[in-house]
Amino acid sequence: MYDLYIANKNYSSWSLRPWVLMRTLDIAFSEKLTPFGNSTEDFATFSPTAKVPCLVENDLTVWDSLSIIEYLAERHSGVWADDAKARAWSRSAAAEMHSGFQTLRNEHPMNVGLRIQPTEVGEALKKDISRIDALWQEGLTSFGGPFLAGDAFTAVDAFFCPVAFRFQTYATTLSPEAEAYKDRLLALPAMQEWQDAALLEPWRDGEHEAEAKAIGEWLADLRSKS
Repeated sequence: MYDLYIANKNYSSWSLRPWVLMRTLDIAFSEKLTPFGNSTEDFATFSPTAKVPCLVENDLTVWDSLSIIEYLAERHSGVWADDAKARAWSRSAAAEMHSGFQTLRNEHPMNVGLRIQPTEVGEALKKDISRIDALWQEGLTSFGGPFLAGDAFTAVDAFFCPVAFRFQTYATTLSPEAEAYKDRLLALPAMQEWQDAALLEPWRDGEHEAEAKAIGEWLADLRSKS
């Protein structure tokens, strides 16, 4: 049995990637959640970088979302597409998401429970959104959909699940094809489970809340008030 260490479901985009993949592929794991706001020492008890996500199996620790995905791919079928071309494209798209889109990360951070009208969407952010839209269209067109590498949800889709939540929060304008794909991700049972849990979380992290306040007008806060 794997232990998957994550942080708040409302904020932690990196945690979502392996979590949603494992849930969707029925890879059993025990969830270990440590909220943001705890000390670095708390995270360091299970992660060598004091960051999430972190996967533990017996005496082995695997950190970083991309490394976790590849570790799982060595042990479970369906993590990446069977078709070699689709698999190569998927790894490239996932790696681009893993290392890029810094403006999107900084200016539209994941906050599942909020609906925000941004004050400004600058050119750098528009460029990130346009590139993601084009990537999604490329995958859907090249491999036939309804997911990016074909007819099954794989790791490349998992890497873009946090983006689907971001686009929902900020009501991002997308092409019809990308909009439909976003909605397809949001409708996944695992994504619904994550969202429901995020809305019930009692924790509020000051840094993440301040970031959200600075972005624009809060149209709705769907999170539990208790």
